[in-house]
Amino acid sequence: MKKIIALLLVFTFGLSSCEKDDICDANTPTTPRLVIAFYEITAPTTPKNVTNLKVVGEGETNGIIFNSTGTATGKYLANSNKISIPLKTNENSTTYSFIFDSSNPNPAAVNTDIIKFNYTHNDVYVSRACGFKTIFTLNPTSTIAPISSPFEQTDPAGDGLWMQRVIVQKYNIDNENDIHIKVYF
Repeated sequence: MKKIIALLLVFTFGLSSCEKDDICDANTPTTPRLVIAFYEITAPTTPKNVTNLKVVGEGETNGIIFNSTGTATGKYLANSNKISIPLKTNENSTTYSFIFDSSNPNPAAVNTDIIKFNYTHNDVYVSRACGFKTIFTLNPTSTIAPISSPFEQTDPAGDGLWMQRVIVQKYNIDNENDIHIKVYF
Protein backbone atom coordinates (compact mmCIF):
# COMPACT_ATOMS: atom_id res chain seq x y z
CA MET A 1 0.00 0.00 0.00
CA LYS A 2 2.86 2.36 0.85
CA LYS A 3 4.36 1.68 -2.56
CA ILE A 4 1.10 2.66 -4.29
CA ILE A 5 0.83 5.87 -2.26
CA ALA A 6 4.48 6.70 -2.98
CA LEU A 7 3.93 6.03 -6.69
CA LEU A 8 0.85 8.28 -6.72
CA LEU A 9 2.78 11.04 -4.94
CA VAL A 10 5.65 10.82 -7.44
CA PHE A 11 3.15 10.85 -10.33
CA THR A 12 1.30 13.85 -8.86
CA PHE A 13 4.51 15.84 -8.34
CA GLY A 14 5.61 14.88 -11.83
CA LEU A 15 2.43 16.29 -13.36
CA SER A 16 2.57 19.46 -11.30
CA SER A 17 6.00 20.30 -12.66
CA CYS A 18 4.84 20.21 -16.30
CA GLU A 19 4.70 23.54 -18.05
CA LYS A 20 2.03 24.78 -20.37
CA ASP A 21 2.70 24.21 -24.03
CA ASP A 22 4.09 27.31 -25.64
CA ILE A 23 2.35 27.43 -28.98
CA CYS A 24 1.91 30.69 -30.81
CA ASP A 25 -1.72 31.00 -31.90
CA ALA A 26 -2.06 31.46 -35.66
CA ASN A 27 -4.34 34.45 -35.02
CA THR A 28 -1.68 36.32 -33.05
CA PRO A 29 -0.60 39.43 -34.97
CA THR A 30 2.97 39.19 -36.22
CA THR A 31 5.22 41.63 -38.09
CA PRO A 32 2.85 43.52 -40.41
CA ARG A 33 3.41 44.04 -44.10
CA LEU A 34 2.99 47.37 -45.90
CA VAL A 35 -0.51 47.49 -47.43
CA ILE A 36 -0.76 49.32 -50.76
CA ALA A 37 -4.10 50.06 -52.44
CA PHE A 38 -4.50 51.13 -56.06
CA TYR A 39 -7.01 53.69 -57.35
CA GLU A 40 -8.18 55.23 -60.60
CA ILE A 41 -6.34 58.53 -61.17
CA THR A 42 -9.38 60.19 -62.78
CA ALA A 43 -11.80 58.96 -60.08
CA PRO A 44 -9.75 58.96 -56.83
CA THR A 45 -12.31 57.08 -54.75
CA THR A 46 -12.60 54.19 -57.24
CA PRO A 47 -10.36 51.18 -56.57
CA LYS A 48 -8.55 49.95 -59.69
CA ASN A 49 -6.99 46.54 -60.29
CA VAL A 50 -3.37 46.42 -61.41
CA THR A 51 -2.55 44.25 -64.43
CA ASN A 52 0.05 41.52 -63.91
CA LEU A 53 1.95 43.56 -61.33
CA LYS A 54 5.25 42.00 -60.28
CA VAL A 55 7.02 43.42 -57.23
CA VAL A 56 10.72 42.59 -56.93
CA GLY A 57 12.97 43.53 -54.04
CA GLU A 58 16.31 45.21 -54.70
CA GLY A 59 18.97 42.57 -55.38
CA GLU A 60 16.38 39.81 -55.83
CA THR A 61 15.57 37.92 -59.02
CA ASN A 62 12.14 36.57 -58.12
CA GLY A 63 9.23 38.68 -57.05
CA ILE A 64 7.00 38.55 -54.02
CA ILE A 65 4.64 35.57 -54.18
CA PHE A 66 1.07 36.87 -54.39
CA ASN A 67 -0.55 33.62 -55.55
CA SER A 68 1.00 30.49 -54.02
CA THR A 69 -1.12 28.20 -56.23
CA GLY A 70 -0.11 29.99 -59.44
CA THR A 71 2.20 28.73 -62.15
CA ALA A 72 5.95 29.32 -62.17
CA THR A 73 5.63 32.96 -63.26
CA GLY A 74 1.96 33.43 -62.35
CA LYS A 75 2.59 33.13 -58.63
CA TYR A 76 4.53 36.42 -58.71
CA LEU A 77 1.75 38.41 -60.40
CA ALA A 78 -0.93 40.49 -58.68
CA ASN A 79 -4.17 41.39 -60.45
CA SER A 80 -6.05 43.10 -57.64
CA ASN A 81 -6.52 46.56 -56.17
CA LYS A 82 -4.58 45.83 -52.97
CA ILE A 83 -1.26 44.16 -52.18
CA SER A 84 0.83 43.60 -49.05
CA ILE A 85 4.61 43.65 -49.17
CA PRO A 86 7.17 43.02 -46.42
CA LEU A 87 9.66 45.58 -45.17
CA LYS A 88 13.15 44.66 -44.01
CA THR A 89 13.25 44.31 -40.23
CA ASN A 90 17.01 44.81 -39.96
CA GLU A 91 17.34 47.99 -42.04
CA ASN A 92 15.73 51.44 -42.24
CA SER A 93 14.74 51.26 -45.90
CA THR A 94 13.44 48.76 -48.44
CA THR A 95 13.53 49.23 -52.22
CA TYR A 96 11.11 47.55 -54.62
CA SER A 97 10.62 47.54 -58.38
CA PHE A 98 6.93 47.67 -59.28
CA ILE A 99 6.65 46.17 -62.77
CA PHE A 100 3.28 46.96 -64.36
CA ASP A 101 1.98 44.45 -66.97
CA SER A 102 5.17 42.41 -66.48
CA SER A 103 3.98 39.40 -68.51
CA ASN A 104 3.14 41.44 -71.63
CA PRO A 105 5.11 40.07 -74.63
CA ASN A 106 5.54 43.64 -75.91
CA PRO A 107 8.45 45.13 -73.90
CA ALA A 108 7.24 48.67 -74.66
CA ALA A 109 4.04 47.96 -72.68
CA VAL A 110 5.93 46.93 -69.54
CA ASN A 111 6.60 49.85 -67.20
CA THR A 112 8.80 49.74 -64.08
CA ASP A 113 8.75 52.23 -61.22
CA ILE A 114 11.15 51.90 -58.30
CA ILE A 115 10.18 53.01 -54.82
CA LYS A 116 12.46 53.15 -51.80
CA PHE A 117 10.52 53.20 -48.53
CA ASN A 118 12.31 54.90 -45.60
CA TYR A 119 11.23 54.02 -42.07
CA THR A 120 12.22 53.35 -38.50
CA HIS A 121 11.45 50.05 -36.83
CA ASN A 122 10.84 48.87 -33.31
CA ASP A 123 10.76 45.31 -31.99
CA VAL A 124 7.80 44.65 -29.69
CA TYR A 125 7.48 41.65 -27.38
CA VAL A 126 4.36 39.59 -28.18
CA SER A 127 4.66 36.55 -25.89
CA ARG A 128 7.03 33.79 -24.88
CA ALA A 129 5.55 31.50 -27.53
CA CYS A 130 5.47 34.06 -30.34
CA GLY A 131 8.56 36.06 -29.49
CA PHE A 132 8.88 39.55 -30.98
CA LYS A 133 7.26 41.36 -33.88
CA THR A 134 8.53 44.46 -35.63
CA ILE A 135 6.41 47.56 -36.15
CA PHE A 136 7.41 50.32 -38.56
CA THR A 137 6.96 54.07 -38.86
CA LEU A 138 7.37 55.58 -42.29
CA ASN A 139 9.99 58.27 -41.96
CA PRO A 140 9.96 61.40 -44.12
CA THR A 141 13.72 61.47 -44.69
CA SER A 142 13.66 62.31 -48.38
CA THR A 143 12.40 65.57 -49.76
CA ILE A 144 10.38 65.60 -52.95
CA ALA A 145 9.41 69.19 -53.66
CA PRO A 146 7.32 70.72 -52.26
CA ILE A 147 6.79 68.17 -49.44
CA SER A 148 8.86 65.80 -47.35
CA SER A 149 8.15 62.16 -48.20
CA PRO A 150 8.96 58.75 -46.67
CA PHE A 151 9.64 57.26 -50.09
CA GLU A 152 11.73 57.97 -53.15
CA GLN A 153 10.13 57.15 -56.51
CA THR A 154 12.21 56.77 -59.66
CA ASP A 155 11.60 55.83 -63.30
CA PRO A 156 14.72 53.90 -64.41
CA ALA A 157 13.64 53.43 -68.05
CA GLY A 158 12.53 57.04 -68.49
CA ASP A 159 9.23 55.89 -69.97
CA GLY A 160 7.07 57.80 -67.51
CA LEU A 161 5.86 56.83 -64.08
CA TRP A 162 2.89 54.48 -64.22
CA MET A 163 2.26 55.31 -60.54
CA GLN A 164 1.24 58.89 -61.13
CA ARG A 165 0.49 59.77 -57.53
CA VAL A 166 1.60 58.00 -54.33
CA ILE A 167 0.11 59.13 -51.02
CA VAL A 168 0.89 57.98 -47.49
CA GLN A 169 -2.39 57.15 -45.83
CA LYS A 170 -0.98 55.93 -42.51
CA TYR A 171 2.60 56.40 -41.29
CA ASN A 172 2.46 53.78 -38.52
CA ILE A 173 2.57 50.22 -39.81
CA ASP A 174 1.42 48.18 -36.85
CA ASN A 175 -1.23 45.96 -38.49
CA GLU A 176 -2.40 44.77 -41.89
CA ASN A 177 -6.00 45.89 -41.47
CA ASP A 178 -5.32 49.45 -42.63
CA ILE A 179 -4.21 50.84 -45.98
CA HIS A 180 -0.82 52.47 -45.54
CA ILE A 181 -0.13 53.73 -49.08
CA LYS A 182 -2.53 54.77 -51.85
CA VAL A 183 -1.33 54.65 -55.46
CA TYR A 184 -3.21 56.40 -58.25
CA PHE A 185 -2.64 55.39 -61.87
